[in-house]
Amino acid sequence: MGEALDRNPFRTTASAFPPLNLWHNEAAVAVVAQVPGVAPEDIEITVKDDVLAIAGQRRPPDVPQGAVWHRRERSFGRFTRVVRLPFVVDPSQVEARFTNGVLTIALQRPEAQRPRRIAIKAG
Repeated sequence: MGEALDRNPFRTTASAFPPLNLWHNEAAVAVVAQVPGVAPEDIEITVKDDVLAIAGQRRPPDVPQGAVWHRRERSFGRFTRVVRLPFVVDPSQVEARFTNGVLTIALQRPEAQRPRRIAIKAG
């Protein structure tokens, strides 16, 4: 359940886990990933330059001894999702929150790399 670096930001892959949304402005990037059935302590987030990696493990449920699966649609096991961000971020300025199976990550762009508006002087 892994994925190579995401080169097309508008492409969606049904098998990619966790599914995520990403948006940005000049100062920051926000990533929201759905990770139902995964405990926060089973998730690892890393960032280097403009690459974000979300890795973890979705553990299988406890099934009584002798039980036979009738239907098994949810996958279990290790996962890794790697995505290229629209710009380099400051790894010391990353905040992650986990609520009800939704992981929200805010990544700040270094101040020195943010676009600056240049004033035009008359005459």
